[in-house]
Amino acid sequence: MRRLSSLTFKQLRALRAVVELRSISRAAEVLGLTPPAVHSQLKALEDIFCCPLLIRDGPNGFTPTPEGEALLTAFDRMQASLNGAVRRIDALRSGLAGSVVLGVVSTGKYYAPKLVAQLKDAFPDIEVLLRIGNRDSILTDLQASAIDLAIMGRPPRDPPVVAHAIGDHPHVLIVPPGHRLSRLDTIAPADILSEPIIAREQGSGTRILATRFLDRIGEGAPYETIEMGSNETIKQAVIAGLGIALISLHTVTEELRAGRLVTVTTPDLPIVRRWYILHRLDSPPVGAVATVLDFINAQRGSFLPDFNHG
Repeated sequence: MRRLSSLTFKQLRALRAVVELRSISRAAEVLGLTPPAVHSQLKALEDIFCCPLLIRDGPNGFTPTPEGEALLTAFDRMQASLNGAVRRIDALRSGLAGSVVLGVVSTGKYYAPKLVAQLKDAFPDIEVLLRIGNRDSILTDLQASAIDLAIMGRPPRDPPVVAHAIGDHPHVLIVPPGHRLSRLDTIAPADILSEPIIAREQGSGTRILATRFLDRIGEGAPYETIEMGSNETIKQAVIAGLGIALISLHTVTEELRAGRLVTVTTPDLPIVRRWYILHRLDSPPVGAVATVLDFINAQRGSFLPDFNHG
C-alpha cells in the first residue's frame, strides 16, 4: 500500500509521454517540464516499484519493460475510468443522468410503463423507478420524500405541491353488454342507485370520486357497495354481472373495444377530471428530476390511452 500512496499522476504522465515519444527531452517539451524534472519523475517511479520501468532501445529510444507496460496499462484504464466519470458528472449536472422515483396512482398503471419506456428511449442514462400505489400510499411516499414526482388526479393540500395538468382523465359508468341500464333512453339517479356499486378500497382516488358522485345524485340515499381492491377485479366483477362501477376510462379501453363492457351516459356522465404530475413545493426539481418533469409536460398527455367512447 505504501507504493500506491506514493504514486502521482505527474509521474505516470511522464512515463506515458516518454514511452509515446521515445525521448525524455521531447516528453519534457510536451509536458512543459525540463528533462531533469522528467528524469526525476521516472526515477521516483522506479524507486517505488524497485525495478526498471524503461529501457533504452538503441535508435528507437525508450521502450517500457514488462513492469512498465503493466503500469501503463493500469494508468490507461484509470484515465478511461476518470474520463467516464467526468462525462457522468457533466451528465448529472445537465440533468441527463441520474435516477428519478416516479409515483403513480394505481389507475395510472395502464399507461405508466409506456411513459417510462419513452423516458428510457429519450434519456438512456436516467433511471426511472416506477412506484405504483393507491392515492393514500402515494401521498404517504410524497410526504416522506420517498418519491420525486407523482402522477395522480386531484392534487393534495398536504403536503403542499406544485401541480401541472397533463391530460384529461374521464371516468365512466360501466355495465356488462345487454345490461338494463344500457337499454334505457333516460337514466335516473334511482336507476343507478338500485344496482350494486362495485367500488375500490378506501383511500383510492376512484373511490373518493365515485362516493361524491353517488352521494350527489342520490342526495344521501343509501346504496349497496361491494368493495374490491383492484381495477382488474372490478372489471371482472362487472363483466360477471355482480354490479356496476364508476371507473377510469383509461382502465377499461381494451374491454370496451372488445365489447366485454359498455358504458352508459347521463347528463352527469362521463365525469372528466384531469391527470396531474406534481412535486412537493419545498423540493423544486433539479437535474434528472427536472428533465423528467419537462419531458412529461411536453407530451401533453399523448401517452394516455385513447378511446372514443361516445
